[in-house]
Amino acid sequence: MRGISRSRSAFPWRFLFFFTAASLQFLAGLCDDPSSTKDNAKKADSGVDTRRKILFIFLGMVATGLLSFGLFKFWQKKKREEQYARLLKLFEEDDELEVELGLRD
Repeated sequence: MRGISRSRSAFPWRFLFFFTAASLQFLAGLCDDPSSTKDNAKKADSGVDTRRKILFIFLGMVATGLLSFGLFKFWQKKKREEQYARLLKLFEEDDELEVELGLRD
């Protein structure tokens, strides 16, 4: 049982790592070709821009992950509340039914 829970908790991290690696591969294709620039300052700016893009992509992925996690926890809480309400309704006494059956006046 313990091994199962460990593998389930590792899944989101593996998926996040894979998604990050794939995003960085696409980012490399979107960048300008550094061999075509002739000015060293322009090359340095290009490196800063690339780092900034990587940082924004990473922060966006983290924000998306946190938002997804928060929505999932909110959904779980709502579902748990609904199940609890159904359980209470199942075990509450129905006065009308007792009166109809003549068990109570």
